[in-house]
Amino acid sequence: MLRSFLAGVLAVLALPLAAQEAEAPAPSLQEYETVDVVLETTMGAITVALETERAPITAGNFLRYVDEGRFDGTVFYRAMHLDWEPQPNGLIQGGTQWDPDRVLPGIPHEPTTQTGLSHTRGALSMAMGEPGTANGDFSIMVQDQTGMDADPEAEDPVWQNGYAVFGYVTDGMEVVEAIHAAPLDPDKGEGWMKGQMLAEPVKILTARRAE
Repeated sequence: MLRSFLAGVLAVLALPLAAQEAEAPAPSLQEYETVDVVLETTMGAITVALETERAPITAGNFLRYVDEGRFDGTVFYRAMHLDWEPQPNGLIQGGTQWDPDRVLPGIPHEPTTQTGLSHTRGALSMAMGEPGTANGDFSIMVQDQTGMDADPEAEDPVWQNGYAVFGYVTDGMEVVEAIHAAPLDPDKGEGWMKGQMLAEPVKILTARRAE
């Protein structure tokens, strides 16, 4: 499943640069209900606002992992680097890594065409193979990656559905960037992952709703 997610992300690299640089939809002035969660990591705290109104299934799934302590002790294990400006660019990825003691069943897919959300800087997005398989692994965008949004006119079914955004970093992007900049192990990982794995994964000490 993670390999499929990686293949999808790498497919973004094959898109014309102009498509990647297309402007993200203008943010709405309307306020939507969100729930704040703090990820305490060994490199610092990351606060995220989960879009419980616009992406209720995906945000609700993440909250279940939080409330049941399923993220505590997991790690950010991957940093994908892109050469595009502005720098740094790419994403970081973490979560349960199919740990049978942590992972929950997959959830229905909420495409960005349905939620109105987008893979902009700081967006949280679910890792998945095919729609309906996302569970306990997620990525955080270091810069805009709007090519990962759903595109109903795409020929490839993967990009017709895109990936599911369900929240945004509201504080701690400097921690996200520090994780992204951590040393990589050129020999770690398999297939698409090789060379993108952190030499020393960054532990998520706790994940809790903000007080």
